[in-house]
Amino acid sequence: MDKLFAYLPDNALSFIQKWSNSFKVKITITRDRSSKLGDYHKDQQGTHQITINHNLEPELFFFVLTHELAHLLAFEHFGRKIPPHGVHWKTVYRNMLLESIHIYSSDLQPYILTYAKNPKANFNAFTPLVKYFSKTKMHDGEVLVEQLTPESLFMYRGEMYLMVGKLRKNYLCIQQGSLKKYTFNPMASVVKIENS
Repeated sequence: MDKLFAYLPDNALSFIQKWSNSFKVKITITRDRSSKLGDYHKDQQGTHQITINHNLEPELFFFVLTHELAHLLAFEHFGRKIPPHGVHWKTVYRNMLLESIHIYSSDLQPYILTYAKNPKANFNAFTPLVKYFSKTKMHDGEVLVEQLTPESLFMYRGEMYLMVGKLRKNYLCIQQGSLKKYTFNPMASVVKIENS
């Protein structure tokens, strides 16, 4: 548990201990995974396995770890047959977020409180939190896809794309090498290319 101290905001470790001390829990810090920030499952020996990406800033690390511990507590309290992100999990997660709200910085707390009203299964589904955390993570020259205008060119993972326009939620873009169409999440971080 002490290895978590370096990844968490001040005073957060006591909450992790309170929520997990009654259970056999193994928390593993993993490499960066683009598909998920954290994961929970219970193995055949009855150990609760939680993985969290190593590169998350402390408040996001605590937020994701709280999400995963909410799975543990919901399954232990209500049984394994409940939906993973159903009403039971939402209630447990909401209560955990509210209990630990003072751990988060004052400028983040309003977003956490709004999110806690109806927690989402996927962090990326709640735009205000994604924007809050992406502003500290973005490098020089990076913008969010939603900040681009139609006909803008941008780079993403070594490929050039042309922004076509907004669909209902995502943005339609064309990869310039293959002319294939792709949709991008509005919160995707890309490098804008200045049109000459």
